[in-house]
Amino acid sequence: MEQIKIVSQMNSQRLSLLLEYLKNDPNDPFNLYAIATEYRTNSPEKAQQYYEQLLEQHPEYLPTYYHCANLYIELDRDDEAESTFKKGIQLARAQGNSLALRELQNAYNEFLFDD
Repeated sequence: MEQIKIVSQMNSQRLSLLLEYLKNDPNDPFNLYAIATEYRTNSPEKAQQYYEQLLEQHPEYLPTYYHCANLYIELDRDDEAESTFKKGIQLARAQGNSLALRELQNAYNEFLFDD
């Protein structure tokens, strides 16, 4: 039980630090991405808000698409997941990012197969 409390405190401290980074540099997409990732496990709805903010304000920030689409799957929002995968695949092609393209395509194919 003590170990859970310590981990929770560390997560809280890390989140506080990330929120401070966002406050100091609201135009850095990584700050939003890191906060969304931090919320992902314990507060998926909050993570969704940050991922969606990223997609709206920084549509060129490629890492968002993979993680946001997978979160949509977890939240049973399959239409949004599919749309997000497709946009991410399109962006990865446009950016010439073959690694991200492969990861997005594999995840999308798995999504389609499991559906």
